[in-house]
Amino acid sequence: MSRGDMAKPLLDHRSMEGDRSITPAAGRTIGVLGSGDFARSLAIRLVCSGFKVVVGSRNPKRKAGLFPSAAEVTFQADVVKKTDIIFVAVFREHYSTLCDLADVLVGKILVDVSNNTEINHHKESNAEYLASLFPACTVVKGFNVISAWTLQSGARDGNKQVPICSNNQEAKRTVAEIAQVMGFTPVDMGCMSSACEIENIPLRLLPAWKIPIFLALGLFLCFFTYNLIRQVIHPYIREQKNKLYKIPIEVVNTTLPCVAYVMLSLVYLPGVLAACSQLYYGTKYRRFPDWLDQWLQHRKQIGLLSFFCAALHAVYSFCLPMRRSHRYQLIETAVKQAVEKKMNIWVEEEVWRMEIYISVGIIALGLLSLLAITSLPSIANSLNWREFSFIQSTLGFIALVISTLHTLTYGWSRAFDENQYKFYLPPTYTLTLLVPCTVILAKVIFNLPCIRHRLLRIRRGWEKGRYVKFVLPSATGEYSSGETSSNV
Repeated sequence: MSRGDMAKPLLDHRSMEGDRSITPAAGRTIGVLGSGDFARSLAIRLVCSGFKVVVGSRNPKRKAGLFPSAAEVTFQADVVKKTDIIFVAVFREHYSTLCDLADVLVGKILVDVSNNTEINHHKESNAEYLASLFPACTVVKGFNVISAWTLQSGARDGNKQVPICSNNQEAKRTVAEIAQVMGFTPVDMGCMSSACEIENIPLRLLPAWKIPIFLALGLFLCFFTYNLIRQVIHPYIREQKNKLYKIPIEVVNTTLPCVAYVMLSLVYLPGVLAACSQLYYGTKYRRFPDWLDQWLQHRKQIGLLSFFCAALHAVYSFCLPMRRSHRYQLIETAVKQAVEKKMNIWVEEEVWRMEIYISVGIIALGLLSLLAITSLPSIANSLNWREFSFIQSTLGFIALVISTLHTLTYGWSRAFDENQYKFYLPPTYTLTLLVPCTVILAKVIFNLPCIRHRLLRIRRGWEKGRYVKFVLPSATGEYSSGETSSNV
């Protein structure tokens, strides 16, 4: 594809704005066939956007009170006669009830907004089926990914895209113009063959979250098993002590920060790998491997799951003193100290360690909260590129560094205590430090002037091994051209 083709917008805004013969979208009369929840929300949004709306119902007298007073509620046949653009807000199984209006529907634009109950439930999409029933009409698929609530509230909650497809460019452009006036962003998905894919979009359950969720669950199971061996199985085998009561709270609370910490480092690790690839090949135009590309696209979800685990860890930690087992342990410790006649149990080092540990943890959680909030579309859309990049990149890396300090403060000198190695297994926090410390070290190396300058040149288009032309003056004063490699 040429560079000019890549620069073209998905929708031909030039033809929409330049052709003065086209009637402006606002002020048109739009028809809606159907009287369900979606039809009512659609009518409300159209009226609020400045359209004249005519609603078709099989029982208009009973349904009139459900629609705004500015919308005219009448019989379906009257709607077809009064409008040229009609939203078909009925289920697929009720399409056949419109066949009596086939003669009147000739030349009309039908916007199919229906969805199925299952992915690929039928061999053909609903829009293609509607087009087969009314071959003299122009069918446009669209608005099926928008909920009734979003229609009523508009696009204020974020960027609401409306995928649109049709075999007729003029009809598709008209519906796109209506969507824009309603406050949504139309996305041209091509011809009618894309209708099946558009109808499957609302039926997919968190498609961008599957890999991050499985990753988080995998890390949780690994760390949970590791902590279970150290905190429950080891005391039972070596000392014959029953520590099963630790599983619901203590073992889980030890596992959650490990998952949150590693997941946060996995947000910034693919950026490190991408930078290494660009430095190695000396270009930014070489495509990343598919696994790295997918990893880069899932960073937002991984970061939000990291915040979720960190928030749960904070709640669990807050509830630790409320446990009955903790109260028993306090009483037991007090009795032992009384028997041994210990009057002063103050340990200065432990006091400072816990104070720093908790303080740094609160700061890390606060930064993670800021990252999570700014990743929401409604907040992100209010930030410019530099602000968003500063929060997600710079503050995110600072959050990773502070989380590392939080972990190191928790460990303190325990890594050198042989009693901490249960079954010769190192403490859990030492395992979690591997990936984050690698990321931090790589970031420090990339910020060295020589490497940072080279990486910046690559990201601005410089390529290793690319030849550039130069001009040199000759002895006679004339200029001669030559070539040299750009990496010289």
